[in-house]
Amino acid sequence: MLKINMADVMNVVGSLVPYLVVIGVLLVLAIIITFVVNKKTVKNVGSRKLIHSESWIVALVGVVVAISMMLSGPLATLLNNATITKYMLSDSTVSAANELAKEVQSEAITMLKNDDSNLPLSNKKVNVFGWGSTNPVYGGTGSGSMSDQYDTVSLLDGMKEAGLETNADLSKLYTDYRADRPVVAMWSQDWTLPEVPAGQYSDSLISDAKSFSDEAVVVITRVGGEGADLPTNMKAETITYKNNSKDYDDFQDGEHFLQLSKTERDMIDLVTKNFDKVTLVYNGANAFQFDFLSNYPQIKSVLWCPPAGQTGFSALGDVLAGETNPSGKTSDTFVKDLTKTPVFNNTDGAAVASSSSVGADGAFVYDNVDDLAAKYTGFTGQETTVLPSFVNYVEGIYVGYKFYETAADEGLINYDDTVIYPFGYGLSYTSFEQKMGDVSHKDGKVTFDVTVTNTGDTAGKDVVEVYYNPPYADGGIEKASKNLVAFEKTGKLEPGASETVKIEFDDDDMASYDNKGAKAWVLEKGDYAISIQSDSHHVIDSEKINVADTITYDSESNTHNDDQTVATNQFDYAAGDVTYQSRANHFANYAEATAAPTNFSMSDEVKAAFTNNGNYDPTKYDDDSDEMPTTGAKNGLRLADMHGKDYDDADWEKLLDQLTFDDMDNLIANGGYGTPAVSSVGKIQLTDADGPASLNNNFTGVGSIGFPASTAFACTWNKDLAKQFGEMIGDMAHDMHVAGWYAPAMNIHRGAFSGRTFEYFSEDSLLSGVMASNEIAGAKEKGVYSFMKHFALNDQETNRTNMVCTWADEQAIREIYLKPFEMSVKEGGAQAVMSSFNYIGYTYAGASNNLLNTVLRDEWGFKGFVLTDYFGGYGYQNGDQEIRNGNDSMLATTKITNHITDKSATSVKAMRTAAHNILYTTANGWQYENGEPEVDTPVWRIAMYVVWGVTAVLAVGLEVLTIMKYLKRRKAVAAVEAPAPADAPTEA
Repeated sequence: MLKINMADVMNVVGSLVPYLVVIGVLLVLAIIITFVVNKKTVKNVGSRKLIHSESWIVALVGVVVAISMMLSGPLATLLNNATITKYMLSDSTVSAANELAKEVQSEAITMLKNDDSNLPLSNKKVNVFGWGSTNPVYGGTGSGSMSDQYDTVSLLDGMKEAGLETNADLSKLYTDYRADRPVVAMWSQDWTLPEVPAGQYSDSLISDAKSFSDEAVVVITRVGGEGADLPTNMKAETITYKNNSKDYDDFQDGEHFLQLSKTERDMIDLVTKNFDKVTLVYNGANAFQFDFLSNYPQIKSVLWCPPAGQTGFSALGDVLAGETNPSGKTSDTFVKDLTKTPVFNNTDGAAVASSSSVGADGAFVYDNVDDLAAKYTGFTGQETTVLPSFVNYVEGIYVGYKFYETAADEGLINYDDTVIYPFGYGLSYTSFEQKMGDVSHKDGKVTFDVTVTNTGDTAGKDVVEVYYNPPYADGGIEKASKNLVAFEKTGKLEPGASETVKIEFDDDDMASYDNKGAKAWVLEKGDYAISIQSDSHHVIDSEKINVADTITYDSESNTHNDDQTVATNQFDYAAGDVTYQSRANHFANYAEATAAPTNFSMSDEVKAAFTNNGNYDPTKYDDDSDEMPTTGAKNGLRLADMHGKDYDDADWEKLLDQLTFDDMDNLIANGGYGTPAVSSVGKIQLTDADGPASLNNNFTGVGSIGFPASTAFACTWNKDLAKQFGEMIGDMAHDMHVAGWYAPAMNIHRGAFSGRTFEYFSEDSLLSGVMASNEIAGAKEKGVYSFMKHFALNDQETNRTNMVCTWADEQAIREIYLKPFEMSVKEGGAQAVMSSFNYIGYTYAGASNNLLNTVLRDEWGFKGFVLTDYFGGYGYQNGDQEIRNGNDSMLATTKITNHITDKSATSVKAMRTAAHNILYTTANGWQYENGEPEVDTPVWRIAMYVVWGVTAVLAVGLEVLTIMKYLKRRKAVAAVEAPAPADAPTEA
């Protein structure tokens, strides 16, 4: 769950000031009148008391009115979210979710090494070393946090469930050393890695451990989270870290978070000196630097256990005990030296610091942009001033294995000296044989069968991985020599059993985007090698197909991958003046392209085009020829009437005519964690939930079961499990009365140090897209709309809200970073999008017409609405600008720059389009399947209505009492002041 955001608190306080001023003025005036109207100024007591009473009655009514306006105005969204009915998961849903979560993790755990068939463990007793064994990593922080409402299976619990007995004395050593994990939060991070120094293991403890079992398991953990990338230099000034010993430093200058600390290395030294059968379990999402393994032959086995969610560690116990045969495959490439990757020098602060995204500038801040400085209130409530920053995607299309395989083919690197575990790699307790059938290429389809046979003695599953190697001309369109194009996972195969897997893909899946020549997708003529492989590096079998003539997808009758309109260059401006890595002449420019940047000045051309709230004026973009749309009509349509109707159905225009300006502004500006009610069209308030691996309601505190991390799903290579997870999200959403899910996230593992690696799937765009689109499709079948995120190129946390300009060439943008989103729209049926914080080139992604309209809607055919990432303003988020460029809703709960201020025809037309997109998605959610939903009036509104009634009765009563008293006093005064009657005449 996310914690209190002080920026929201400050925004709320700011939005209440006008109302508080009115209340203050009313009370002060009443007090002044009470003192000024006295015996000296108004001698008549009746009049004096009347004025006093009337002033306080007016103040009472005025205060109630002001408070009511405050509640139903700036506080309405917060109150609606905070007082919404809490709906919990049913027992049956909890049970089903727990079972599925364990199944996912059982297929995610990836065996990287198993010398001498060390696993499964031969001894039911085992010594578990490493502090992380008592504090494992379940998920990520921020949006990836877990709910504490459900039981969590720990790593040691999982081993116990599998019938393994662990050394309690060792576990006590770790819990006594430190019980809690250092907090890596969104706005502050303690990167300390607690580990008991080797000198604190007594001789008797080690002796007893050897007597207890000859088996040793060493657990190494790494955590990440939203808000900060992992440190690339543990000695940087911005890094908080406490050494485990006063006698030495855990890290030296230049060492990073994804390598062993000295204390961890000393612990491994100790274990390997005393045990010959050692299993290393790495529990984390980010690819670890396993450069030390060759020094320890005693480490016979290595398991990668990605963040396991709330029940996933049960699966780890089963794998260790042999109850489950591991079938995971790596979602990323594991290299021997993470500081020598093509991206390391260009991840914004690499080798200098990993500064938080909330307030601290990273290393790559422009040095000539003081005129573009932005001020905003940060998460901590303090005012922050930031300057635009940048990150250069210098590697181009050569991300992850696509670089290593191609660089090895071109002779740039020695593969075995560089890579320790390839992409798509994973071992099993059994062996498999894969036989490739004849490859057919006709009518734009490539098809063939692969027969998989279990040739070992243990039941298990295998993955068929299909790659293509396209024809490449030196200096021509950039192409990697290995590209994953399809994959399938078998069912469970008993020893000797076989399964025939059908492979089919379109030949245009092998097309490249030519951003320089054709400015379109191109399938060049020549031979394409189609191979089945055990991983990205090792070929099992291969066959060539030939494309006789080059196909350029540049006409309406011949678009790429069923695009609705021809895809052509939209992001030329985002390339900037960066030198991009090229395969030409055997990567001749590698050193130049991948070096750290030396130019920190923003060009005059970019400065002239750069926009933030300091220089944005909506009136400059108004079109005088636009006609004002109809608003406030009484057409009698309800949102429920629109369920199932096409986006372009004529009734939509009639329904949209009913909306007022305020209706549309409320719908657009207050889209935080749900969409608000709109009474004019019968739209109820709907709740959207955060969390990539669960559903978390940040207002009610209710959460669902936490599943394994997205990286774990990628390691399963199992489409069906991704689909089932989406369906389970739908079931949990029904129980919790949730309409939309802020997930899945499908940014790319561009490098190993991203803080949100756990939330993203892979370094590969196809694997990411398959997993994401299946999750979306599963949720959609249950009527739940998923917000695919973060759209787009938000692949790091550093400076993400500090106007970070992401510079990338269009080929990489389309082939690598947009592909999972494209698949999620075309194959998953995505109905909602969350845009990203970063700029693409000099344009904020959430206000990019090229991205949100031309590519997303025109090319891909997306129908639905786009929501910002958290709307904190940040000096550049602006509702007016965003709705004009395809971003429909603001993830805000307080009043800031999210409201629409321009009431021109151009602005209102954009508001109408945004409202249409939002209402179209919500109308087709599960809550509108059976007509207009019945909803209860929020508790706070009922209380407000009661106060109105009491106030009205009180005011009327006081008014009557005041007038009666005034009349009584006036009558009494009149009686006193009346002349005495004349004396009667005396008789004579």
